[in-house]
Amino acid sequence: MVLGIDFGDSRTGFAISDSLEIMASTVETFKEKNMKKVVLRAIELLEELHADKIVLGFPKNMNGTVGDRGKKSQRFAKELRALTDVPVILWDERLTTVSAHNLMNETNVRGQKRKDSVDKIAAAFILQSYLDSQRNA
Repeated sequence: MVLGIDFGDSRTGFAISDSLEIMASTVETFKEKNMKKVVLRAIELLEELHADKIVLGFPKNMNGTVGDRGKKSQRFAKELRALTDVPVILWDERLTTVSAHNLMNETNVRGQKRKDSVDKIAAAFILQSYLDSQRNA
């Protein structure tokens, strides 16, 4: 199974694949600003869910360059790699949050529920994109 992560400044979304690595499902949104605590939560989920790989959203600018958010994600990946032996894959996440918001618009999710859901839905979009690419490779 693969753990998907949408790492953010104050909230981080988590998703998990099924055992056949075909479909991504949301797990949780973890509200925390401290990167070290988010890394520790990711490691906990990795163990609880028996995942053997991490796909971490890698926010690039629309022109493909790496900005401040991308550099934070690279640091987050480095922290994860220091604490686990599983592969950590940086995966282009451009427009996944937009896709998550569009889905919530279509399903009429509003207010606090929307705020609590967008990051874990974005994590599922990131992970599903990765899973689809592996099947199509």
